Amino acid sequence: MYISMKTLLLAFALCGSATLSAQQTPDFREAVSPCPGDSAAAWEEIAQTPRFGWGSPDQHYAQKEVARSLSKVWKASAWRGEKINAQAVVSSGKNLRSLRMDVSDLRSGRNVIPASVVSKAFVRYVLTDSLVNGASGCGYRLDKTQFDSLTVADILDSCESLDLSAETTRPLWITIDVPRDARPGLYKGTLTLTATDDEEKPFSRQLPFQIDVIDRTFPEPADWTFHLDLWQNPFAVARYYNVPLWSREHFDLMRPAMKQLADAGQKVITTTIMQRAWNGQTEDQFESMVFKRKNINGSWTYDYTIFDRWVEFMLGVGINRQINCYTVVPWSLSFDYFDQATNTTKHLQTKIGSKEYADYWTPFLKDFAAHLRSKGWFEKTYIALDERGLEETQQALDIVRAADPQFKISGAAHYYPEIEPQMDDLCMDYNDFIPDSVVVRRRSEGKLTTTYTCCSTPYPNTFLISEPYEAALLPVYAVANGFDGYLRWAYNSWTRSPLEDARFRTWVGGDCYLIYPGASSIRMERLREGVVAAEKIRVLRRSFEENGERAKLEKLNRAVRRFSAEEIGKRTGVEMLRSLNKLLNSL
Repeated sequence: MYISMKTLLLAFALCGSATLSAQQTPDFREAVSPCPGDSAAAWEEIAQTPRFGWGSPDQHYAQKEVARSLSKVWKASAWRGEKINAQAVVSSGKNLRSLRMDVSDLRSGRNVIPASVVSKAFVRYVLTDSLVNGASGCGYRLDKTQFDSLTVADILDSCESLDLSAETTRPLWITIDVPRDARPGLYKGTLTLTATDDEEKPFSRQLPFQIDVIDRTFPEPADWTFHLDLWQNPFAVARYYNVPLWSREHFDLMRPAMKQLADAGQKVITTTIMQRAWNGQTEDQFESMVFKRKNINGSWTYDYTIFDRWVEFMLGVGINRQINCYTVVPWSLSFDYFDQATNTTKHLQTKIGSKEYADYWTPFLKDFAAHLRSKGWFEKTYIALDERGLEETQQALDIVRAADPQFKISGAAHYYPEIEPQMDDLCMDYNDFIPDSVVVRRRSEGKLTTTYTCCSTPYPNTFLISEPYEAALLPVYAVANGFDGYLRWAYNSWTRSPLEDARFRTWVGGDCYLIYPGASSIRMERLREGVVAAEKIRVLRRSFEENGERAKLEKLNRAVRRFSAEEIGKRTGVEMLRSLNKLLNSL
């Protein structure tokens, strides 16, 4: 099924003050589903009384279908210091004006969790497409008529109110940030939805909820050990907001999104040390953060001003564990520099391991190492590679080690026994194999071994058409299979109109970004939930080991061991995840 964009109606957004940590979401046109919805008779059943109830955060709700199987009460458990999410849903057969959410204080006897710790958002729809025959998100998509298109509720718009058109469903998202000083107990609160219809008749409905606050305290994000690596794209921000690259305004616009990333436990700063490290595959190509000049006499001069500003900015928002520098092995073998003799930018075309390659990289790497040491950053800096073959990776590593043997190496790559010992941070594709003994040995050596998903993994993943729980599943899978963390290649490599149309010339919608301009997403919030679950596993394991609680430790480990690729592949991940979270809150 496909409906041409010429016939795809777009409705204006009716609120322009959505926030992502106080950042304003630009006005945009919200996509209207091109898919057939429920019949007029189905909507007529709720023409007078809109349907309102608690849905599941594990699933999507279609824009033009009446929400069904909703609950009257939401019940959850949480540690102190934990954020938990819920999804309510309203379906209306008539227009509702100035739809608004309000949340009461949460009370447990005399103890109160104030409403101020609850974030509220209307979930907005964005246009996306489907996998290729349900099996892959890879490949060029220049002709959009060849792929089914649909809308998915994903954008978390925190505006104060929103109109709801007749015969439309609107999901609502709330996040409760349980205070660290909250007293354990059962807290009760109410979500209230108000609006008026076309005849100015008021609409008001309430949904109760309750949170069982457990006598455990969750660590601060800065203290999490799970190695989350979502690649940042500062160039996309400058293009989208039409501000000068690396200007003060540019950094101000990036700050809320990068703070959110730090709050999710991000450990890595993404930097680029050459132009088009990935051959310009995104809407906004990655430019070099280091200026390289070949002088008239043949010597080299390097300017690290932009690199330093970016790193210092990211350190300032709390992402401070690792600096990954892409790359000495680009996808296209073209290496940029400014030639003083001709006063032009040139691109050296050469093979990895050639004399020209060594002459280009060796002086830079030596100078770069000295600069990093002067800044106190050398120990946390990694020369990063991405999906390169064995031979060219080995040749590149030889050059790096010759320039400075103390450089650390990071890379998303296959498991190559020949070069694995040289990889300080090795990230394996979800579908690749690495022996458990190698992972254990690497950890004893202080090396990282992580996993990633990309367009080639249909399930689980973080595509827009992926069910929301899949994002939460991935960090748990990583821990269950001995990995130290999880990588996703694109945090914010936005398409041309990311709030409206996530479809791109390559890959299925959502592969390029997890957040939106000025707004978070259900996918990002659920991914963070998965990281939280992974940290809970670590905290509980340590507690049980230190206190000799072997029965509890074995019970936990049995539950975690279920998260194998084979078991998840049976599409039972949502039940497994719910069962695990219940266990993590009961042990």
